[in-house]
Amino acid sequence: MEELLQYVLNVQVLVLVLVVVLLKNSIKFVPQNQAYVVERFGKYQSTKEAGLNFILPFIDRISADRSLKEQAVDVPEQSAITKDNISLSVDGVLYFRVLDPYKATYGVDNYVFAVTQLAQTTMRSELGKMELDKTFEERDVLNTNIVTSINEAAGPWGIQVLRYEIKDIVPPQSVMEAMEAQMKAERVKRAQILESEGDRQAAINRAEGKKASVVLAAEADKEEQVLRAEGEAKAIVAVASAQAEALRQVGEAAVTEEGQKAIQLDLATKAIEAKHAIAKESSVVLLPDSATDASAVVAQAMTIIQKLSKGS
Repeated sequence: MEELLQYVLNVQVLVLVLVVVLLKNSIKFVPQNQAYVVERFGKYQSTKEAGLNFILPFIDRISADRSLKEQAVDVPEQSAITKDNISLSVDGVLYFRVLDPYKATYGVDNYVFAVTQLAQTTMRSELGKMELDKTFEERDVLNTNIVTSINEAAGPWGIQVLRYEIKDIVPPQSVMEAMEAQMKAERVKRAQILESEGDRQAAINRAEGKKASVVLAAEADKEEQVLRAEGEAKAIVAVASAQAEALRQVGEAAVTEEGQKAIQLDLATKAIEAKHAIAKESSVVLLPDSATDASAVVAQAMTIIQKLSKGS
């Protein structure tokens, strides 16, 4: 009886162990952004996505574990020839991810190796379509063309190339020296152009300054002449007005008796002064007999004045 109980107990233990082993092999926890490719009897059965999944133990097996995350693969340095027959050494980085685990498993043996080789051949092909200068100036266009070409070829593999970045483009040493000489010449040319532009602008500024100074001097001279002319015109007008006023007053006084006497006296005085002036300036003076000396001249003037007085 005891042997029978021991036998039953052993059987129960074996059954329990077998159940645990079966459960362990049938329950599969798939991590996030991963996929398990399951085969049954060597043939594709299903693709298990993230979460809790069940398979048949000893019948189903996980043939491939595919990561659905974006992956970065270094593209080794390689040689390429440009359109103008310049040999370059180019390397880059390829970013891609698996879209279809089934195609990535059964469409290609090693999708990482395959997409890397495809990136190299595509990069050589695209560089062969461009000249050397364009490879440095249009890297974005080159990267876009490489991505487009790879995606067209990698579609059956379930791979999507997100972007391709060229890390470095190294031309031969002779080309580098020629490029450096060209860059130096360009810098010298730009410096000379800037210097000539500076000299030209300085000459223009000096000419404009001289022109402005001449214009200002001419305007100042013009204003001075205008002011002087206005001042002289005002002075002439003032003198003329004063003379007109004097003549008017003389005229008003001349119509009176006192005015007539004053005029006659003034004329007599001026006549005497004229005789004296002639006598001083000329060595020969013709005078009346009675006007040969100063007393006679004075007497004659007095006589004229008395006659004028009696006439009045």
